[in-house]
Amino acid sequence: MKTSGLDTMNGYEIASLMNNADAQVHLAVQAALAPIGEAIEQIAKRLRMGGNLIYIGAGTSGRLGVLDASECPPTFGVPPERVQGIIAGGDSALRHAAEGVEDDAPMGRRDLLNAKITNKDTVVGISASGYAPYCCAALDAAREIGALAIALSCNKDTPLSKHADIAIEVATGSEILMGSTRLKAGTATKMVLNMLSTGAMARTGRIYQNLMVDMSATNFKLKARALRVIQQATGIPHDEAELLLSRAEGQVKTAILMQLAGVNRQQAEWALQEGEGRISKAKEMLQQLRP
Repeated sequence: MKTSGLDTMNGYEIASLMNNADAQVHLAVQAALAPIGEAIEQIAKRLRMGGNLIYIGAGTSGRLGVLDASECPPTFGVPPERVQGIIAGGDSALRHAAEGVEDDAPMGRRDLLNAKITNKDTVVGISASGYAPYCCAALDAAREIGALAIALSCNKDTPLSKHADIAIEVATGSEILMGSTRLKAGTATKMVLNMLSTGAMARTGRIYQNLMVDMSATNFKLKARALRVIQQATGIPHDEAELLLSRAEGQVKTAILMQLAGVNRQQAEWALQEGEGRISKAKEMLQQLRP
């Protein structure tokens, strides 16, 4: 793909070139599905043990980790500490480039240890180049504690991979703007992070069928979405869904189980707790208890 004439192209030609380049990203991600799938299973296993998922990176990689982490509480109803994003240089680096921090290995170790991780946690070091000493040191610190260390990079045979228990290498190739890893590499990174968080939440019972049943209905839009989720899961009309959600004290998952299993809120909450948060498992348990 010829990109050396980028500065002479018109808007349509630039957009077309970038679109063609991005079309190759999914193939690179597809080639890495095996380690991505393994990572999902291992993250879910540790989440079920009460562990946390921590993303850590510098620059664009760090920002994408913080973005994915910040979207998990409203989407899946998890507490903020369950999925965390750490960016080299701190919160100010989210808006302003912090030059040189990706090379600061002691800072990577310090930032991770400041998160007070345990051996139940998973740490995902994100570096498009796969070089970042900041991330390598963070993964080393994670492994010393017994946490699961996952490397996510956009190159093959990277230094970062050698510091990890699971290495996800999405080889996106050269960028149309040389060296700008916010392009194909950024897109690939976002795709993989989507898979890791969504997959892990699905494997820990925070999704029923393909529905967001642990979402936090914190505003009008999300409450309306919660009602639609209940309606789709149970087949009841809007007015009944609204009454059911009220009886479930705003808990979408509880409301769905109450309707599907014909039980009250206390019974539904008990079954969900015993069923590891999975509606299908909780429903089966309740059905087995019936005379």
